[in-house]
Amino acid sequence: MRVAVVGAGNMGSWLVESLCLDYEVGVYDANRNKLKYFFNSRKFLYLEELLEFQPDMLINAVSLENTVNVFKEIVPSLNKKCIIADITSVKNGLEKYYESCGMRFVSTHPMFGPTFANIRHLAEENAIIIKEGDEEGKEFFRNFYKSLNIKIFDYSFKEHDETIAYSLSIPFSSTLVFASCMKEQEAPGTTFRKHYEIAKGLLTEDDYLLSEILLNPYSLSQVEMIKESLGDLINLIRSSDKPALKEYFNQLRSNIGMKKPG
Repeated sequence: MRVAVVGAGNMGSWLVESLCLDYEVGVYDANRNKLKYFFNSRKFLYLEELLEFQPDMLINAVSLENTVNVFKEIVPSLNKKCIIADITSVKNGLEKYYESCGMRFVSTHPMFGPTFANIRHLAEENAIIIKEGDEEGKEFFRNFYKSLNIKIFDYSFKEHDETIAYSLSIPFSSTLVFASCMKEQEAPGTTFRKHYEIAKGLLTEDDYLLSEILLNPYSLSQVEMIKESLGDLINLIRSSDKPALKEYFNQLRSNIGMKKPG
């Protein structure tokens, strides 16, 4: 099977390195400097070379902002039997594109990245495969993820974006609020340091990606829930109500599957 990867960023590079021993893999990026260090794979300097490669699957790994535009540029020249794929973290708009393009497709989301995950050891990581995709394409990614012991979830396009609103917009928003309260002052404490490192990691991500996660149509209700919860906490602190705080802590423990202490 011939696999072409477009985009040699962090995730695109990981895909090339992970697939190149089992498939005939080629990679293209508009920035040629990113192609220097790949092995056991073909490096395309021009899109024409990628098209001559005649891939059986084309994986679009460019930035979320450019995903549909890259598809529109390349897909008209692909063999109609080729399966096109994306790995975007927000699917809003992609379903409509796939419905109109006339190609077999598979959409997936590796739920990890170089900021926090050890991409050499992914046994505790997760990935989503979109139900509406082509069966052969879904089976390709299912086998790929299983080979790395990655846990797989099957969601529709709508279910994916609803889940991402919950699993990413809440921690993203909480971390951004934490960072907004920071100042140039050292603070002792392990908890603070862990939150600080998470904030630094998050803010190394692309601004467009952060924006798309937060502007996901399902994110606003999740962020508003944070606002309401902060209001409840502020009222408890203002009232100095220790019994009520204890009940609040126990409710939080229940929310995350913990037992009451003692």
